[in-house]
Amino acid sequence: MAISLGRRLYNLAGRREPLVAGGWPARPAGPLVWLHAPHPETGRGLAELARRLQDEDCAVLLTGTGGPVLPPSEHGADVRAFLDHWRPAMIAVSEGELRPALFHEAEQRGIPVLILDAREPWLARGREGWFPGLQRGALASVRTVIALDEAAARAFRRGGAPMVEVAGRLEEESTALPCLEAEREALAKQVATRPVWLAAAVPEGEEAAVIAAHRACLRLAHRLLLILVPQDPARAEVLARQMEEVEGWTVALRGREEEPDPDVEVYIPDSAAEFGLWYRLAPVTFLGGSLAGQGALRNPMEPAALGSAILHGPRAGQWGTAFGRLGAARAARAVASPSDLAEALGDLLAPDRAARLAQAAWAVASDGAEVTERVLTLIRNLTEGAR
Repeated sequence: MAISLGRRLYNLAGRREPLVAGGWPARPAGPLVWLHAPHPETGRGLAELARRLQDEDCAVLLTGTGGPVLPPSEHGADVRAFLDHWRPAMIAVSEGELRPALFHEAEQRGIPVLILDAREPWLARGREGWFPGLQRGALASVRTVIALDEAAARAFRRGGAPMVEVAGRLEEESTALPCLEAEREALAKQVATRPVWLAAAVPEGEEAAVIAAHRACLRLAHRLLLILVPQDPARAEVLARQMEEVEGWTVALRGREEEPDPDVEVYIPDSAAEFGLWYRLAPVTFLGGSLAGQGALRNPMEPAALGSAILHGPRAGQWGTAFGRLGAARAARAVASPSDLAEALGDLLAPDRAARLAQAAWAVASDGAEVTERVLTLIRNLTEGAR
């Protein structure tokens, strides 16, 4: 393919001697697939893809999510040194980050390039105004773009990508936390038909709101049980004593080996290691930290994967993308204030409403399996000669 003037100028810019590759880890034996995620959000999908490839005895280089660094620049010498060392059979980047020098060198070496979880194309160095046709030329070197939706596909087609498929998001590693089944069965028998809700990883500043919501909803369901897991497990004893002695609650503390008997109103675990158990027991989960803290302290895909309907405040913290996906699917209930929390919880005490929300959240959490299979087939076909 004839290279555009813009790409020629870009590749010539800053030409110098290649770097020494001794700082990189040793290359594993066999065919290697290089996966790169510019941001952690898409890194989770690539991490699951990497695991599946490794199950097929394919070596994987995963960058952008804590792995070895990319070529330190887009200078041709750096790119060539990097590719000489790693010798990938295929390159896949997520979202739409374009690296013109890398893509050009890969094309010259016959290394296919894919873009996965594609949202919109952008140039890694933001130099599109300097070199005419640079984005179009970079996309011309990409074998296939797997777009999230039709809007993303249109953006890549307009940008010059020759092959665009609309498939959706890659599957992420399952967030279904484990638990001891015997423990779950025993506790499920104890709570029997009682309505149960979970307040997960609650910072001290949100405890009053959670307790107030529980008090309000006890008027609607007098047998309602709250499982309250404090952000700091060391606070469990103090919190239990305060609720018992000052506020008159009937509290059971798991650390004292007490049980959620029929008269217990609040059950307080003193460990953060059993969320897989609590999500399974509670049809509704409020994610602590999201209302008055610095942001949700637990991944919302954890309760989503285990069938618990999600309540959360306006502060997503590090889970903004996950909350965005749940919100777009109407798979979580957002609240803005402590009074909203009580109202939303009361609404979700209706089993059919909680079940609808939980089902929608589960669909989001389990999304992407077919997309990952499609990408795996594509990678197998593209790397067949290297195996």
